[in-house]
Amino acid sequence: MNNTTLSKQSERLVHLLFWMLTAYFTFVTDSFEFRFVLPNLFYCTYVIVFVATFYFHYLVIMKWVFKVFQWKRLCFGVFISYLVFTGLRWFAEQFLTGILFNQINYTNPSFFGYLGDNVYYSSKPIMFSSFLWYFIYFIHLLEEKKNTEIKFLKAQINPHFVFNTLNNIYSMVYFQSDKSLLAISKLSEVMRFTTYYSQRERINLSEEINYIKAYVELEQFRHVENDFVKLNIHADDESIEIPPYILSPLIENALKHGLTSNQHPIIVDIRTDSKKLSFVVSNEMGTQKKDKLGGIGLDNLKNRLEIYYPNAHELILTSENNRFRAQLQIDLSTLKKSIRDKK
Repeated sequence: MNNTTLSKQSERLVHLLFWMLTAYFTFVTDSFEFRFVLPNLFYCTYVIVFVATFYFHYLVIMKWVFKVFQWKRLCFGVFISYLVFTGLRWFAEQFLTGILFNQINYTNPSFFGYLGDNVYYSSKPIMFSSFLWYFIYFIHLLEEKKNTEIKFLKAQINPHFVFNTLNNIYSMVYFQSDKSLLAISKLSEVMRFTTYYSQRERINLSEEINYIKAYVELEQFRHVENDFVKLNIHADDESIEIPPYILSPLIENALKHGLTSNQHPIIVDIRTDSKKLSFVVSNEMGTQKKDKLGGIGLDNLKNRLEIYYPNAHELILTSENNRFRAQLQIDLSTLKKSIRDKK
């Protein structure tokens, strides 16, 4: 979320506006009557504890809660912030002011009475901090989704791939190759996918697989060796709905940066069962280029996975013995639930 339009400076301005509004509603009763509060010792200590708890909850608790959101994490985080507020207030008003000013706020309070009284006082910094954090988080989320979708649209058609394929088909037609019609048919499938299917929110797994097959065959037409991709498909249900281009970027990466050799083939494995979708691509790494995701890009792919499958996917990229391996797993139970929710 660092590349969104809401910069750190803008976020600081939002905080400044928040504190200005807080001060306004603290010191002003209405638009015409001003109520100035002369702060006493314990008013000042409360403000200090308020701000400290506010930013502890904002910077630590809320970030931890939304790392993997669960309601029990939220409840536990609020409880921790409440303890922080109560502990800081006791230290400031029952201990520190007693030493420095010979004054304490509560005279002989009971343990549970003190805890109960501070439930009310701690609620404001915790609640305000939560609302402000989520407000900024929501803006970041909308901008991230917008930027990801823009990058995705720009990456749908690789012009270099299209130009190279057209040149290759031109050569086939010129030399009257019997593969020219098949190549035109495969290019038509690729263009149909990028033009129509990619505009949908979700497509069937079978449609993504057909695109992958057509893309691979077009790439194989361009090389002397034409058996350098091994597709292993074991899908119990190819009608599973997925977002377009959620699998193919890993194959495009392997074809772009890996070796294209029959002796060291690119291995693609697609498996589904009732619980998960597993997609694995492995290739021998080329010596001329470092293996990395091209086209749609690794960051863009990760962002789209976070948007469509938050806490329901795992993408693992490894390099070992000069072989690059990308493994993606998606929890289908969560996938089916999210589809029902959208409907």
